[in-house]
Amino acid sequence: MDTTMLVLVIVVFLALAFDFINGFHDTANAIATSVSTRALKPRVAILLAASMNFVGAMMFTGVAKTIGGSVADPTKLDNGIEVVIATLLAAIIWNLVTWWFGLPSSSSHALIGALAGAVFVGAGSDMLNYGGFKDIVLALILSPIIAFVIGYLVMQLLKVIFAKRSPHTVNKGFRTMQIFTAALQSFTHGTNDAQKAMGIITFALVTSGQLQEMEVPFWVKVSAATAMALGTSVGGWKIIKTMGTKIFKIEPINGFAADFSAASVIFSATLLHLPISTTHAITSAILGVGSAKRFSAVKWSLAGRIVVTWFITIPITAILAGVIFKILF
Repeated sequence: MDTTMLVLVIVVFLALAFDFINGFHDTANAIATSVSTRALKPRVAILLAASMNFVGAMMFTGVAKTIGGSVADPTKLDNGIEVVIATLLAAIIWNLVTWWFGLPSSSSHALIGALAGAVFVGAGSDMLNYGGFKDIVLALILSPIIAFVIGYLVMQLLKVIFAKRSPHTVNKGFRTMQIFTAALQSFTHGTNDAQKAMGIITFALVTSGQLQEMEVPFWVKVSAATAMALGTSVGGWKIIKTMGTKIFKIEPINGFAADFSAASVIFSATLLHLPISTTHAITSAILGVGSAKRFSAVKWSLAGRIVVTWFITIPITAILAGVIFKILF
């Protein structure tokens, strides 16, 4: 095996490790509300999430192409493989740190920030596609705002529709419906998040000359989808606890509204080929739903900690990737 192929093997391994970690890091996005309301038992919820993540990951590639070509042009990077290695190491480290502390940070922010930082340090500022980077960051910023608004409106609508029904009857019905929204949420998670590893692997294949254009090979799709599903099957209990119990007391109708709202935003982004944070979408939807239920019911101090983590992820991972690149290469 020549040096180039060995390095590519390392890149693929790191990308799939990122996808695996992304899976258990973001499992909570899909199942936290259904577990917290006891609509699903934890093990059943995780298996459902893993299965639907795999299905979603296999069906789309538009986000992968955006990840692989919008921040930098892989055909113009002489040291693109090294850039990718630094990117993945920085994103993996940040995901593990935030998982350890139970903070639902964004794997998308981590990967985009790390890629931008690695390109900036490794190839120079001229190699950064500032327009493409700006579009991605704009989508990452706007998506949680939209999810919050939709969550708030959906919950207000449900309150009006079911105002005269007994809370017990309403929650019993929505507990069953949460099974379907958990599956939907997991599917949309796969359509967006799994493509990020696909994009970074394809980026590496193009920059190394193994591919001529940003078309995701079938084996890359299967590998990334499998890694995401396996990671999801491990579960992220620390983040599930934060998402499902610490923001506000979630009832089945709230969980349904949050999951439906977030899934709508994520799938819309997938159709537009935009990588967004599933973490941001579901957390913001939960906050929106909680605000509609009762503004004071939301633990805004915890929400503030989460938002701070969102804002610092891109700059921290960019710096971390740059430092890693300097140390290794």
